[in-house]
Amino acid sequence: MSPSAPACTHPHHHVHDAGAYLEAVKAACAERGLRLTPIREQVLRLIARSGKPIKAYDLLEQMRSEVGANAPPTVYRALDFLMANGFIHRLASINAFVACHHPSIRHTVPFLICDRCHTAIELEDESIARSLDAKAQALGFSPGAQVLEVHGLCRSCQAADSV
Repeated sequence: MSPSAPACTHPHHHVHDAGAYLEAVKAACAERGLRLTPIREQVLRLIARSGKPIKAYDLLEQMRSEVGANAPPTVYRALDFLMANGFIHRLASINAFVACHHPSIRHTVPFLICDRCHTAIELEDESIARSLDAKAQALGFSPGAQVLEVHGLCRSCQAADSV
């Protein structure tokens, strides 16, 4: 875990290593009766290896260099499957994807996104999502989805500015 990352609220479900992450997703797929096709697995592997948010067209470029051309709709269908099943998150503000650190459990969490180095920290504090949901319901609003992304500078980039 990076020094700027908060403490994990579910350490027994937390996966950072790309290989362990792929194994956790495979296990979750087997448990849920989902099919992790070779294309889905390839997309997942590239996202896990990137270590930071990655855009769909960057994924396409990497896939072309690995195994030849893949049509954009094929990659987008794989991304849709991976998002729908909670294995990756889409960062709407930067139109990029990151691996979920908790692929075996479904959850909604906010992200802290560094505008300089593009690091995305999965803020592991589910109370924020619950609080937003409760406030919305108190106002008579029925939330369907939450996307909370906070932009700024990470600790490392701030430290570089002060040098």
